[in-house]
Amino acid sequence: MLIKRAPAAPACPNNDLLAGGATPRLRPADLGAGAWLHCGFSPSEMFSLGSWLPPLPGLAWGWALLDALLQGLVGACAVSVLCSLLKVYLYIQCVNSPERQAEKEAIAARRPLLGLLHVLVLTALLALVGSRVAALVVLEFSLRALSTILSLGKGAHSSQLYLLCQYSLGCGVSCGLSFLLEGAPHRSWNLALAAGLAGLLALHARRLARHVCALYELHSRERYCGVCILLLAAGHGIPRLLRRALALTFAVADLAAVELINRDFLSTGEAVRFWTPLTICYTLLVVYMQEESRQSTGRGSVFRTVLVRMGGLFILLLTVGRWTDILHVLVSLLGELWCLLRSGVLLESCWRQDFAQQPRLDGLSGSRPEETGSRPEGTPR
Repeated sequence: MLIKRAPAAPACPNNDLLAGGATPRLRPADLGAGAWLHCGFSPSEMFSLGSWLPPLPGLAWGWALLDALLQGLVGACAVSVLCSLLKVYLYIQCVNSPERQAEKEAIAARRPLLGLLHVLVLTALLALVGSRVAALVVLEFSLRALSTILSLGKGAHSSQLYLLCQYSLGCGVSCGLSFLLEGAPHRSWNLALAAGLAGLLALHARRLARHVCALYELHSRERYCGVCILLLAAGHGIPRLLRRALALTFAVADLAAVELINRDFLSTGEAVRFWTPLTICYTLLVVYMQEESRQSTGRGSVFRTVLVRMGGLFILLLTVGRWTDILHVLVSLLGELWCLLRSGVLLESCWRQDFAQQPRLDGLSGSRPEETGSRPEGTPR
């Protein structure tokens, strides 16, 4: 009686090579359904797009560029959401103050193309900045914000911090994504999903800002729109919401920044030689900016502060950094200036509101506009 033998399992090329054989590597299509795990193929390799593409040198560089652009887009969308919510809050405050009608008209001015251009330019700048310089920018702003908050009175807050942190927020989101998605098997797909969700959130925030600037006065008076009624009742809580969100974001970003910087050091001595001058430099910068805030004379103090900060970081990295870090500092300078120029109207409104709440604000701004002679744009004398 003949006994039918079961068909042999396909040979695994890895085992044949270990055994000294010369069996050529089989394609995945030549293997059986159960031979994936038998031959060492993981499910992540089965469904990863990069595993099906030829291993070309330029292809890996292209995927890295795509990941950088997606990270920059997420950071730019976070900045857009911040500006839209702050615009809604400032507009509501101007509506409730009859003497701020000129500010209200300036805030309500529609510039849709400039908003889109702002997101695109900021995405490119965040994609160009390396993780090392982005981490330094995040740590510097966290120290500066902490110093400003401690210098304020109990219960007081600085609305200008929400605008001065724009570029640092984008760098923080980028650092956090780099740290959280490091080694992920589907990094590009995760970043694409994050970019899609961030873009959707930024789009809805911009629509909310346009709706409020166009119809809030009518809807809040007639009790017609649910969104406007909600803002009428709870719109004063927007700064508290932004503070909590920014605190959580920068907490994660600071941890990621420290880890991203420390990975470049091979020994504790190298880390000490880097962190010691960095700590001294940042401490001197904070002391200088606190003194500058007490003697500043208007809007130009913010731009001088940016130049001093980036200049100090530039000199520091000339001694302990790499040549690519120098280029990234210049890109960061452009990003800071771009964010401040784009939000000039909101920054002027924040100045007025901070000085209206507190006669002397020891924050990152200057002296009162009425005392120095500088007035927001469009405000009648």
